[in-house]
Amino acid sequence: MSPGIQKVEALDAGHLIRVEWEDGRESCYPCVWLRDSCQCPLCFLPSASARRLLLQDLDVNITAKEVALPDTKKISITWPDGHASEYEAEWLKKRCFSEEARAEMQADLFLPERQYWGSDLQLPKIPFEEVMCNNESAYKWLCTLKKVGIVLLTGAATRQGELVKLGHRIGFLRLTFYGPTWQVQDKADANNVAYTNGKLCFHTDYPVLHHPPGVQFLHCIKQTAAGGESEVVDGFHVCNKLKKQNPEAYQILSSTAVDYTDVGVDYCDFAVHCKQRIIDIDSRGQAVRINYNNATRDTVFDIPAEKVRPFYAALKEFNDLLNSAEHKFTYKLKPGDIVTFDNWRVLHGRQSYPSGSEVTRHLEGAYADWDVVMSRLRLLRKGLLKRD
Repeated sequence: MSPGIQKVEALDAGHLIRVEWEDGRESCYPCVWLRDSCQCPLCFLPSASARRLLLQDLDVNITAKEVALPDTKKISITWPDGHASEYEAEWLKKRCFSEEARAEMQADLFLPERQYWGSDLQLPKIPFEEVMCNNESAYKWLCTLKKVGIVLLTGAATRQGELVKLGHRIGFLRLTFYGPTWQVQDKADANNVAYTNGKLCFHTDYPVLHHPPGVQFLHCIKQTAAGGESEVVDGFHVCNKLKKQNPEAYQILSSTAVDYTDVGVDYCDFAVHCKQRIIDIDSRGQAVRINYNNATRDTVFDIPAEKVRPFYAALKEFNDLLNSAEHKFTYKLKPGDIVTFDNWRVLHGRQSYPSGSEVTRHLEGAYADWDVVMSRLRLLRKGLLKRD
């Protein structure tokens, strides 16, 4: 339970409101933010959780005319034009501007905690039917997917269409040029290197798109007797290693725009081109997305000639770290397994397998966006908390 309010007062010539809580702590709120965030029906549409107040109607220098504490659970403010606003204690507490409170709110919204791993990965496993039928299991799946980056769902039917069901469970799948789902098999005249029986080096899918899919699903329908093992590596863990081992290489890969290309025909005909940095970083220099697929990296390279060799040296060092025995985890999917993983973080590959007169290995693949996955996670959490 959020503590009640003991005292409220205006500071800084009315530009700031200070709230003193019953637990002895205090919070300060700028008046311009309070006016902008008014929750009354004129300023806010509850049915859409959306602001109605127009920015052109907001005075950035606004001050509070009157501040009152009707009871310990809310404050009221009267503005110079006579407009009145009320703010609930719990609502205010969550939106405190202290560094600690902001970090807590961001953690609650985006679950930034990561569990790094290498060859020692204990691959998390959850039965597919539990995820489909039980909200606690579905919530556990998505939380683990966000934290660890990979979860294996077991016991799905060995037929196409199970990923469509999984897509409906979270909301919807991501449509790409390869269709709503796609079949990974050894195909004649393959339009993608995945549709061969050869070895696939570590990569993330679809860096040729400006917004690559955040999550990937691969459902094993048929598995070859020899070869075809899957390999994964925690790209964020490797990025941390590279940053420590060779900061210059990390800087090159996180600042150089690399050209990607994908041209062909599948769900429809396509000619896609994009520039991506191999490592996307946030304001603190931490990796937030890896965009690396050697197969679709273009021969066009839009950098000065003298920077080419240093780039290749940096990329080779990164690639060597990805492939080191201490970092990669190898496993073999069984028919009915669905591996779900973070396509922005986990790079995946495959060992080669023998070709045959008929299809010996068949995976169905699909994508989802992190926005959809995180939306379902928050809704599941809200439902479970209400039940408790």
